[in-house]
Amino acid sequence: METATEKVCGLQPGRGKEKSGGIVLRRRWRAERPRTGRTNPCLHLQHSPGAQNPIDRPAVDLPDGGRYPFQHLPMHDFRVLHEVCWRDFGAKFALLKSPITTETASEYAVSCLLTALHNFPSASSSCVQSASEDVTITLTLRMVQKYCSPVRVYKYPFEMVMAAYERRFPTCPLIPVFLDSEVLSDTWSEDGAVHTVQRSCKLSVDAPRLLKKIAGVEVVYFIQKNTLNWRERTLLIEAHNETFSNRVTVLETCLYSVHPDNESWTCFEQSASLDIKSFFGFESTVEKIAMKQYTANIKRGKEIIEYYLSELISEGVTEIPRWTPPLQPPLSSDPNTIAAPTSTELHTASSSDISLGAGSTEPAEGDKLDADYIERFLGQLTPIQESCLIQLRAWLQQTHRGKIPKDEHILRFLRARDFNLEKARDMLCQSLSWRKEFQVDTILNSWMPPSCLQEYYAGGWHHQDSEGRPLYILRLGQMDTKGLVKALGEEALLRHVLSINEEGQKRCEENTKIFGRPITSWTCLVDLEGLNMRHLWRPGVKALLRIIEVVEANYPETLGRLLIVRAPRVFPVLWTLVSPFINENTRQKFLVYSGSNYLGSGGLVDYIQSEIIPDFLGGDCLCEVPEGGQVPKSYYQTEVELENADHIRLWTDTIYQSAQVFKGAPHEVMIEVVEESSVITWDFDILRGDIVFNIFHSKRTPLRKDTSTALPELNNVQLIDRSWTLGVDYSMVESPLTFREGESIQGSHITRWPGLYILQWKAYGSAPSRVDDVISSLPGSAHTSKLMYYTELLASHDFR
Repeated sequence: METATEKVCGLQPGRGKEKSGGIVLRRRWRAERPRTGRTNPCLHLQHSPGAQNPIDRPAVDLPDGGRYPFQHLPMHDFRVLHEVCWRDFGAKFALLKSPITTETASEYAVSCLLTALHNFPSASSSCVQSASEDVTITLTLRMVQKYCSPVRVYKYPFEMVMAAYERRFPTCPLIPVFLDSEVLSDTWSEDGAVHTVQRSCKLSVDAPRLLKKIAGVEVVYFIQKNTLNWRERTLLIEAHNETFSNRVTVLETCLYSVHPDNESWTCFEQSASLDIKSFFGFESTVEKIAMKQYTANIKRGKEIIEYYLSELISEGVTEIPRWTPPLQPPLSSDPNTIAAPTSTELHTASSSDISLGAGSTEPAEGDKLDADYIERFLGQLTPIQESCLIQLRAWLQQTHRGKIPKDEHILRFLRARDFNLEKARDMLCQSLSWRKEFQVDTILNSWMPPSCLQEYYAGGWHHQDSEGRPLYILRLGQMDTKGLVKALGEEALLRHVLSINEEGQKRCEENTKIFGRPITSWTCLVDLEGLNMRHLWRPGVKALLRIIEVVEANYPETLGRLLIVRAPRVFPVLWTLVSPFINENTRQKFLVYSGSNYLGSGGLVDYIQSEIIPDFLGGDCLCEVPEGGQVPKSYYQTEVELENADHIRLWTDTIYQSAQVFKGAPHEVMIEVVEESSVITWDFDILRGDIVFNIFHSKRTPLRKDTSTALPELNNVQLIDRSWTLGVDYSMVESPLTFREGESIQGSHITRWPGLYILQWKAYGSAPSRVDDVISSLPGSAHTSKLMYYTELLASHDFR
């Protein structure tokens, strides 16, 4: 029978097997659109005391067609790991509880809810029932969006900007949605330096008439509090909605302040959030309307201020004196004694545009992005795209302790994931760990291509295209891929391609300065004349696919255009092999010309200036790109030589090591200290999972227990024996620190005594007590954590 909760949520439990004792999770939950039109996604769990074991692979089906599997561990003492990824919200939670029995099942259900609510700050529970029958939990996710603006600069003094801002009230014809405003309170400090005004602002919302009729309103009201501090030269604006405040919460904070480097300029920043709890089943519609209005009006604020500044100047007002403390404090109700504009308040054009982008963090103080800088070096971005860039950049500054990538590099990852903040962050974190592990940042200085590669790799840079992008020419048809692989191996080719991509990014930065506009990608011209079946040699294709995979993951949105000329008949075969590994956005940048149709109108001249078309393609420009040709077999190496050729292997040069950490199986490293006051340093990245880091001083010589002997692909070593007693056999020298997935950590410890020190990384959470639990946490389990680390012991004088 359908429960009341199921009617409200629109989720119907599917049929599942039930056995005696234990707990059961339904096989699946079908998400159906209820008659009310409500579409909020919910998580629905039911507990049946009469059942024993869980059904294999239960899942949740949501209205968007996605199927989100629950994962569980089929053990005698039953443990359940629930993990749901909500595609629309980027939310994720995991619950791991102790063995469940019939007696503890109800407590388990309530605990699941509490843990989920803890991990979902924006979640709310609509039903919890604990009885002898089913236990039902419903978890509803609310739509929460946030926005952060870059710093916008007015090249006018603060007092002039305030005078212009004052003209926006009580209403502003330049902002049609701002209908009227009413002063609720108006106070001054005793010395007249701080002026606080609170207003009620009446706004019109551009929404479908049906939605207005259902909501029963034609206008909405916002409350704004403006705090103008003439002494500090700041205006703080705080606004929130009064209409539908129990259903929708809109918060906005704006700040006008003096430019830190030029007292004659004024900065403006704003942040806002939209929290839709419920809105008559039209939550998604309200969000879209808000998004549309916000993006349409957010940049108009600067234009309006500049309009009123021009108006002031035309009236002969070019300077307004700064506030000075009066000899006698003015009356709190008399603002006329202040030699500066009086009441200043915020119009909610910004806050009425109730829409917002995704994310949660604010830019780090003192290191903020300027709107003019974004336009000059990064290009035209929408307000939501600017917000995503600012929030991802701020998140990196707060959590990533290594080298922060440049803004254009961060922007590439956002574009590659359509400005989905969560997806872009995950992709960028993986790439940063990869760059650090294999020292890619130094590749231009450390990599010298072998002479064979310099002579027979038919590719090189050649001026730029008509839009100022660096132009790279690759004569793939003339290149002996089989000979290069046999002579050098995959690793040398991969490293060479990485150096080309690093060089391309460097050239983009140089061209941005030369041409005075953002150049963030390059053009590649590929000549396929000579391509035949020998290029489809399987190891060569394998190497090509691997190179494509690495480049796609770590250099997204760097290719502006790919021009393929003189494509032969065998090209469709090669394209069929490689196209599945190329991102859809990248494939749309491909232009293919067969035969000689690249000449003339519609060909290369549309993208490359005629005077720089290479001579081998019929142009007049001498091209210095190597011609390639067959690699002499004297260069060939045996498989053993290729395997041991460390000078061309990318992966062997790293100083970092990778390790796996499991529940109950930490990874430990021993460091022997000969002199006291020596310094142990470490540098590690958490690639997966959460980890607790400890440092111990050992009084006993540990015996190495290597888990990776059974599984060679793992690196997991335990040194502290279970029989050892903390405080007797070994002691903790630093407080344990917990680090989250994606964090990069550097640190040091000055030793007090010589002897053996043990660095330990263990999985966050309780350790399993059964052998089955340890086995279940081996590769493929969500319990596995992974890190990349480097340690070094320094003498005290070297450290200083």
